[in-house]
Amino acid sequence: MFVKLFFSLFLLIFCVELCDTQKKKETLLSEKVTQMMDWASKRSVIRMNGEKFRRFVKAPPRNYSMVIMFTALQPQRQCGVCRQADDEFQVLANSWRYSSAFTNKIFFASVDFDEGSDIFQMLNMNSAPTFLHFPPKGKPRWSDTYELQVRGFAAEQLARWVADRTDVQIRVIRPPNYAGPLLLGLLLSLIGGLAYLRRHNLEFLFSKNVWASSALGFALIMTSGQMWNHIRGPPYAHKNPSTGQVSYIHGSSQAQFVAETHIVLLFNSAVSMGIVLLCEAATSDIDTGKRRIMCVAGISLVMLFFSWLLSIFRAKYHGYPYSFLIS
Repeated sequence: MFVKLFFSLFLLIFCVELCDTQKKKETLLSEKVTQMMDWASKRSVIRMNGEKFRRFVKAPPRNYSMVIMFTALQPQRQCGVCRQADDEFQVLANSWRYSSAFTNKIFFASVDFDEGSDIFQMLNMNSAPTFLHFPPKGKPRWSDTYELQVRGFAAEQLARWVADRTDVQIRVIRPPNYAGPLLLGLLLSLIGGLAYLRRHNLEFLFSKNVWASSALGFALIMTSGQMWNHIRGPPYAHKNPSTGQVSYIHGSSQAQFVAETHIVLLFNSAVSMGIVLLCEAATSDIDTGKRRIMCVAGISLVMLFFSWLLSIFRAKYHGYPYSFLIS
């Protein structure tokens, strides 16, 4: 009888303590969510330091996801990519904050190296910018690290990644940008003005050279990867934060930098110019000396710049066995 009474009393005390602990957790979670909502109402991207990170991200309880950008925005860090990535991250966070579907299910935050170097050390992080997703329960997995070098940092790509990790669909809304329409209007005005000034002599519109040059320019722009840049939004180049070395050619065959497309465009243009010179040297009626010069110049352009193109290809597709002039 005494044993049953003791067991019942122990069970009662255990249940009371369990309920009390559960209430404390619910109260603490409610306070954390309220505080996060208050910060999010003032800034779409919450700025985190070491204390905030440990309390609102690392410490339980937590029923919300955190998407955090680790960056280095101070001028002395000389991280131009960080500024560009921060702009896109702000667009994403604002699109979520001011959407009708906004809830406390997910929050966006940033940690600057100069304000939270201890967090970088805690996570063994030595590069910026980096995007991490912290799920409501458990530790982040490898898929919770955003593949910046592959996907780029465009807000649309970040939104797809967030949807994959949290099932939260964010419709990216960008501020109106009138630069494109203005440039298009200026171009149309120039074309219209030129056509008006030469309205009595429009033979240039029927020139094969004009249309051939236009078609060649369009083909060079497309084959250099400009459309990929427009879709993926990659950084212009990459600067190693440890050594300060700037890379203009991406080391992977699955990604590229904006500078890389400009380099490829220049090399393809030089090769095309060499081919044009060779064709002119073979078909034109100018004297033999000039034709020889054109032939030598054309062969030199093709050989040199094709060799450079091949070397870039070898650098991106590791193990490719062939090279020409430049290894």
